[in-house]
Formats: sequence, C-alpha cells, structure tokens
Amino acid sequence: MWTNPNLRCLLALAILCLTSVVQSRESGSQGDPQNLKCVTHNLHKMVCTWDISSKRRHGQAEFCYTTNDHLPRCYKTKEKRVEIPVPESSITVKITTYSISGTAFATRRFEINKKDISFVPLAPHILSLTPDFSTFTLTLKWSDNGSAFPYGLDASWEIEVLRKETMEDVTRESYNSKLTHEDVIHSWKWKSDMPLECTSHYVRIRLYINVTQFDGHKDWSDWSPVEVIPGKDTEPSGSGLFPQDTVVAVGSNVTFCCVHEEGRQVQRMSYGAKDYPLIRLSSRSSAIRVLNANASDASGTNIVCRMSENGMDGTVLFVGYGPDIPEELSCETSNFVIIKCTWKPGRASGLYGVRGTKYSLIESISGKNVSCEVNEMKKERVCGFPVLADQKTYSFVLGVSNPIGQTEASLLVDLNQRVHPETPEKLTVSGNSSTSVRLHWYINGSFAEIRLLCQIEISSAHSEQKLHNVSMPGGRFSTYTAQLNALHPYTKYRFRVRCSAADHFWRWSGWSGTEEHTTLEAPPARGPDIWRERSPSGKSLRIFWKPLSLSEANGKIVSHEVSCYLLEESLEYKEVTEPSNSTEIKLGRNDCVISVVAKNHAGSSPPSRITSVELPSDNVKTDRAVAMGNGIYISWNSYPNMTCGYIVKWCHSSGSEPCSVDWQKFPSNTTDAVIKSALFRPGVRYNFSLYGCKSSGYQLLKNITGYTKELPPKRAPNFTVEETSSDSILVKWEDMPIEDCQGFLEGYRLSFAKGEKDALKPRLLESGNPELKVKNITDLTKKSLKILDLQGKTSYQLDLQAYTAGGLSPPNSLYVVTKEDSVGLIIAVLTPVAVVVLLGVVASIFCYRKREWIKETFYPEIPNPENSKALQFQKNICEGNKSLKTLEMNPCTPNSVEVVETQSAAPKIEDTEMMSATTDTTVPEDGSDSETENHVVVSYCPPIIEEEISNPPMDEPVGLSQVVYIDIQSMYQPQIKPEEESEIDLVTTAGYKPQMQLPVSALKIESCSPAEEESDKTAGYRPQANTNTWNMDTPDSPGSVESNNENASFGSPCSINSRQFLLPPKDDEDSPKPNNTGWSFTHFFQNKPND
Repeated sequence: MWTNPNLRCLLALAILCLTSVVQSRESGSQGDPQNLKCVTHNLHKMVCTWDISSKRRHGQAEFCYTTNDHLPRCYKTKEKRVEIPVPESSITVKITTYSISGTAFATRRFEINKKDISFVPLAPHILSLTPDFSTFTLTLKWSDNGSAFPYGLDASWEIEVLRKETMEDVTRESYNSKLTHEDVIHSWKWKSDMPLECTSHYVRIRLYINVTQFDGHKDWSDWSPVEVIPGKDTEPSGSGLFPQDTVVAVGSNVTFCCVHEEGRQVQRMSYGAKDYPLIRLSSRSSAIRVLNANASDASGTNIVCRMSENGMDGTVLFVGYGPDIPEELSCETSNFVIIKCTWKPGRASGLYGVRGTKYSLIESISGKNVSCEVNEMKKERVCGFPVLADQKTYSFVLGVSNPIGQTEASLLVDLNQRVHPETPEKLTVSGNSSTSVRLHWYINGSFAEIRLLCQIEISSAHSEQKLHNVSMPGGRFSTYTAQLNALHPYTKYRFRVRCSAADHFWRWSGWSGTEEHTTLEAPPARGPDIWRERSPSGKSLRIFWKPLSLSEANGKIVSHEVSCYLLEESLEYKEVTEPSNSTEIKLGRNDCVISVVAKNHAGSSPPSRITSVELPSDNVKTDRAVAMGNGIYISWNSYPNMTCGYIVKWCHSSGSEPCSVDWQKFPSNTTDAVIKSALFRPGVRYNFSLYGCKSSGYQLLKNITGYTKELPPKRAPNFTVEETSSDSILVKWEDMPIEDCQGFLEGYRLSFAKGEKDALKPRLLESGNPELKVKNITDLTKKSLKILDLQGKTSYQLDLQAYTAGGLSPPNSLYVVTKEDSVGLIIAVLTPVAVVVLLGVVASIFCYRKREWIKETFYPEIPNPENSKALQFQKNICEGNKSLKTLEMNPCTPNSVEVVETQSAAPKIEDTEMMSATTDTTVPEDGSDSETENHVVVSYCPPIIEEEISNPPMDEPVGLSQVVYIDIQSMYQPQIKPEEESEIDLVTTAGYKPQMQLPVSALKIESCSPAEEESDKTAGYRPQANTNTWNMDTPDSPGSVESNNENASFGSPCSINSRQFLLPPKDDEDSPKPNNTGWSFTHFFQNKPND
C-alpha cells in the first residue's frame, strides 16, 4: 500500500497542510492585518495605518469601520493607510486583505476607542530664516496653520539651533502662542554668541498642541526641515576677521573668528596685547573668546589674526555703556521763538563719533520731531524746538540711543509758565537831580502776551545794597524804562537789572552789565557836632568839630564858618577851610555862644551852637572804667538838673603832649555807655571827662580812666639789694611809668630760691621747684621788702614781676650771696669737740667704776712662783747638798731637748737663742693650745726662751693639748751617790710641778677623799707638783724607758725656778692629734711681770 507513489504524495501534502494549519494557529493566519494605529494631525481627520503579517505579495485591502449610529463605511486601498473622520466615540474596524487575484485570504476586526487615537500635529513649515550679521541675530518666521483646527488651542513651539558642519546642538528654546481660526505668522529672534560668518548655523522647529478635551495620547510633531545660514568658511573665497568694527557693552563676552583660505593655518590671535587660546570651528575657521571685556579707549581695542605664510588680518572692538535715562529734563523759552530743552546725560557711554549717543526730541501733540546736535564734552545737553503758533502746551519725548541700547524721557510743558528771559542789554542811566535817576535797557524777545517783572539792584560804597522791583507790560523786542527816586545826593551808585515773567515766575534772567552814576550835590543835611575847651590861661577858646558823614554832607565840604555871638552881637567870625577840624578864638575873660556851619558847593548846613560857659565843679572824683575788649564801659549817677544831656570827652594820648580830642553826646536819661573808637588800642590808658549840660553852660562831673583791654606790663620795675646779712636780704624797687603798665597795676610778685648766676637754666623758671618761695605784694605804696630766714653764705636768685589784670610782666632778676654766719661756724666747730669730750668723760667714769672687772677680764694677775711660800724650802736642803743646783744661777751650755705634742703638728726648732736670767718666764696656762705635734729639737738652758706659737689652722678643731715631760738624756743630771738617795727623794717629793695639760683619757686620776679636796681648796697657793711621782732615775734607766706611767714627771727636783722649757714627752705615732693650735687671748697678758 505504501509502495504506491500517489498515496505517498497525498500523504506528504496532507502533512504539509497540517503543519501549515498548526503554524497558522500558533502565529496568526497568513495575511492578517495587525498593529493598527490611528493618528490625527488636526482633530478633524485621522490617519489609520496597519501592517500585514504575510510577506507574500497581496492585493488591495478593505478598511471598513462602523459607528454606533451609522452603517459601515468601507474604503479599499493598497497603501495600508486610510484617512477617516475622527469619531466622537468608539468604532469597530474590520480590515480584509485580498490576494492579487482578488480573493480575500485574511480578515481581522479591531475596536478603537477615543483614547487609542494619538494627536500629533504636522511638522511646522519655516517660511524664512534671515541673518543680521552686524548684530549676530537670526530671525525665524513660520505659520502656525491655525485655520486647520476647529477651535483655539495653546501651542508650544520648540526651536533648535545647531552649528558647524557636524550640526552640534547650540540651544533649544521654547516659544508659546495661542492658535486661532486664522493662519498666523510668528517671528522669533536669536542672538548668537559668535559672528554668523564664523560657521554655518542651522534652525529647525516642532510643535506641541495641548488639547485638554482630547483623551488620547498627545505628542510633539516631527521636526521641520532644517534651514541653514552658511558661514564664510563654506564659501570658496570667503576670508576675514569677524566681527568687523563692532560695539559691545562693558562686561560682555565676545567671540572673534578668523576665516582663512584653504592651505593656510591660524597661528595665533590676540586681543589687545594678550594672546588667547584658539578654538577650532572648521578646517578654515578658528576663534578666540574674550570674557568680561573692559571699557575700551576712544579708538577701540585691536584684534589681530596671524596666519601662516605671513598672512594677517585684523579688526577693532569698541566697548562702552548703553545710554542712561536723561536726568533733570527741563524745557523753557527765553524769547517765545525757540523752546530750549536741557538735560544731564548721566554716565558717559565711552563711545564717540559715529558710535556716540544720538538724541531726538519728539513733540507728541504736533507729531513733529527734531534731531539734536549735542556737545559730548559738556555736562549739560541742549536741544532746541521751534515755538508753534497757537500752541502753548507741549509734550516732549527725548529719545536717546547708541549702538548698545536706547532709552527715553518725557516732559509736559506749559510755555507761559516756563519763561526765562534773555539777559537785559544796553543798560543806560540818566538824571539831572540829586535824588532821582532814569534807567533804560533792551530785552531780545517777544513778550507781548505776558507781563515782565524787572528787578533793579542799587548799591553804593557807603550804603547797603538795595533791590527795587518794577512790573511792566511786555513788548516785542522792545526797550524798557524805569525811574528811581529817593536817592542820596552826591553819591556814586552802581545799577544793574534782571527780568522774569510777572504772572508765572519761573526763573530770573541773568544780570545785565553794571552801570555807574553819581547824583548831584545838595546842602548839608545838618550842622557838625562841636565841642569847645578853654585854654589854661582862660583867655582863648578852642572849638572842635567832627566831619560830617557822606550821607550828611550831601557833597564835598569846602569850609566851616565859625562865629562867636554875645547877645546876638558877633564878637568874632572865622571861615576855616578843609581839612582843619578846629580853630581858636580869643575871648579874654568873656563868654559867648559859638556857631559852626558846614558849607559845600550846593549850600550851607544848619548852624550848630554851643556856649563857652563852664560851670564850677567841686570834689571832682576819678573813677576806673571797665575794659570791654572792644570798648570801655563807663557809668555815672543821674543828675536831674542836667537838662540837655551829657558829654563824654577823652583824649587819644595818655602823655603830656597835646592829644587828639574826641567826644560823644548822650541824652539826659542815660547813665552808662560803652565808648568805642577805631583809634582805641589795647594796653593804652585813656582819660575820660564827663560833663553835664545845663541851659546855662557845661559842668565837669567826674573824671574816668580806663583801658579797652588790660595787658601784662611791658617790663618789671627796676630793683636793687640795699642790705644783706647772713639770714636776710632787703630789696627796694622803683615806680613804673604808666606807659609800661599797660593796665591798672595790682601788685608785685617777688620770687626767690637758691641759684647760681652761671647756671645754664634759671631754677626759678622750672615748674615744681620745691625751694621756690614767692612773696606777693599788693600794697602799691610799699617799695621795699625784707626777705628773712635765709642761709648764710648762699647764692640766691631773685625775680621781681609786676602784674595787672592782663597778666605778669617779664621777670627782672638779681643774684645775691648772703653773708657768712660766724656764730654758726663757732657752734659747728665746738659741737663735735664737746661731744668727744663728753664721750671721753663718760668712758673714764665707766672705766673707773668697772676697773676691777676690766682688770680681771683683760689683765689677770699671774702668781710669781718665787714669792710662793709653798716653795720656800729649808736652806739646809740645798745648801748642805752640793749636788743640788736647782736654785743656782749659773751659766749653762745649751743642750738639746726634744718636745713632742701629741695632737698637733709643729715645726722643728733648733738652736733657739739663749735668754738672759732676768727674762720673764712664759708659762702656758691651763687650757692653752700646744703648737707641736711631732718632736721639735730646741736648745735648752735655765733662762726662759720665748717662742711664738702660730695660730692653729682654721679648719682644725679646737681641743685640749697634752704636754708631757720625758727623760732628757745626758742633760743637766747631777752625779749622786747612793747614800744620798734618801735626801734626794725628799727633795723630789717637794719640788715644783710644772703646769702641764693631759688629755682626760690619758689621766689616771687617783681617788681622793673629800677631806683632802677640801684641804686643797683652803691651802692657798700650792705648787703644781706631786713629789710622789717624781722619778729620780735617769732617762736611760730601764725603769724610765720601760715605764708605762703616763702621769710621771721627769726632771730636776729643784726645777721650781728652772728657766728651761717644760717639754711634752715624745708620744707614740698613734697618740691623738690636737684639735687646735694657737694662743688664747690671755696670752697677751701672761708676759707681764708680777708686781
């Protein structure tokens, strides 16, 4: 069965169909539509697209959709794309795919809801992209296609700028707009940070519309096609340094690029004097970037590009400031022809010439404008605008611009309220009177519609400045006139004038030039002020008068007429010409009334009269005035009978010479005054006389003297020393002249202290001198002073000063030496002598009363062994024994004796000098120190040999020394017989025991009974001998040599008056050393013989 080929073919076909069905079930049917997407671009129509799963060729596709309320609508298409209206609700879509032969082989249904529909606007269309190379600005224009949308929507535009051939992203900015039912063209500007010539710039745009009522997905549109602005580096012949001669603001960041031809390379680029790192833009363009540029000079800053093959290019950068808002803008007219506007520009821009600030003045009401030519060097700018007919109100806008920016200021002006007339010209003064003048001046301008207010300044040398206002109607380029009255005669005046608007004052014009004019003379206004004084003889009268002031003289005074009348009868008449101000009249003993009249070229003054009668005065006192600094204050009591006032007369000289008389008159109700005069000087005394005026004459009331200001005296009075003593000085001084006082003298100040005449610096002038003494003398009648309590034979410096209320005068100095004080010298000599004598007497009395104590302390008595009864032996003891030679005074031959001290070292002494028998014996006392430590060999003989013992070393301790007498070999030993031993023993037991000291440790003290001790104390002097211990053996005997008795005594039994040294024994080397060697203080008194 399976061998049949047909069956095998059918089986294979069935398997293939089954596999196809299985695959169709797994992956979808072949040719089924899929991935249906519906997108709307304008919310009216939507475009639905789909894919076919089969890769084989197919024919048309049928797209049918059905809404809830309509029948299905079908479209046949070969592009798998259908445009249908946007449904208001969900729809059902059936897509059938047909083969090429027209047979349907796949059908699929889709359900589309509103949220499945996407809203993606169409890509915008760029209308134009325009470059502005001077400002690095790109201007983009496009249409929003708003008519395609059913209602207005919010649109957001995203604009992207790219640069270079590689289209590097530079910036991406947003732009928002409102879509309307019309197509609107939008414009967007972008300023590049580098010149547009440096490289190519690209721009594209896309759109996003925010439809809040749309439920589906909303997305950005596709990017528009790119618009390009090609750079110079894309042109075959393009080259240069960009930007060219541009202007930027201070603080800007500026990029400069150098575009060159093919085959060249940029080596370096510099800004000013500094090279900057290169930025490569393309193969033909390089750039540098300057950050925070500073203000440049008026000529700018150079930028240079240096290339290979000596190529170079350059440009200039101008860095400045944008214009400030104009300050203090003001507009006014000076002639109703031109309106002048002024302002202050604020901060200077730093740009000049064609790049400088431009001004324009625009009048908004009329619409006219003018361009203003200004001077950059002036702080204030001025611009003129013509006055328009029948227009009084002006609205000005001042526009200000320069290459960096622009600004403006505005002002509204009523011209009638902003009138500032020109300065008056051609001022003239005329007049033929002593009190009035007429002025004429011209003002350039048309002021017919307003009134003018003009101000005239009047000044003279002897009066205050005055201002006189005159109001008058204005005219057209007219001359104006004004008259001034009430002027002073014969006065030189200066006039000038200025004007302004009378109704609406704004500003005064400038002052005109000054014009001078002198008025004519007039008779003097009053008679002169006069005074008279009778001569000391009383036969003549001198009349004084004061010159009239210019305002009173009314002209130049040429003379004074002086007359003397008695009962209206003229006794004498004189005419005194200038410049005299006094004259003398001979009256004898008569009195009269004097009249003085001043005359000038215009006439005479009224007469001034005064009587010559002077009433007698009694007890006229002199008072002191009070100095006021700028004057002298005087006062007086009121005198009721003085009916016509008071006169204060003074002289300007304090000496005996004729003085310049001056006076001042006061009314009768005045009792004090401050007299002032330009001639007063500080420190000068002035004498005043107060006169009272009665109808019958003048009476002297009192005299007053005073100063305007008191000063210190010019010098001190001269003084001398009249008398000196050892403790006082008498000083006398002279009176001071009034001229030297310079004030009222209040006293004298006498200072004195010790001081030498040749001292470099006077001690009295030193501050804080403790020796300085001052005497203040306030009694001015006292002319001498005695200074007491001084030291004798001492130099003193004396300073004398006078003083006033103004201070102290310079000192006048003297140097005085007081006399020597003899009594003091005697006392000074006798006092130490008396003290010495007194001390001697006291010491003598003390020594006398303490003589016993002194003797015992400093001069102790040493007993003489020869006078001791204990040593008075029986005569037969020695006389009968010839062998005893102890008491015999026989010459001896010196022998050697060895002295050994057990504790201290001593030098060896040999062949000591023999002393005579009469020499005092020096016996060491108990407690004295021995000097020797080892043995010392000395000469021995009965006379006493004195030897000084040196002081012990300071570092050795003081101790008791031991003296031991040892056997003396072959020395002064008598040859005795055996039968005489008994006699010798008697002598040896009763002989003198030398004074020796043994150490306590070496002594073998035998006990003794208290009775014996008591008998020892009461027995008087007892020789220091112990006869029991005397050893009569010779030193060579065995007993002597071998004896161990340390207390044994050796030597002669009759050695009481022996003159030999008492020698210590030679001890062993191991014996203790002495602690101290030397003599005690009592050694000095032991050499004295006993009395």
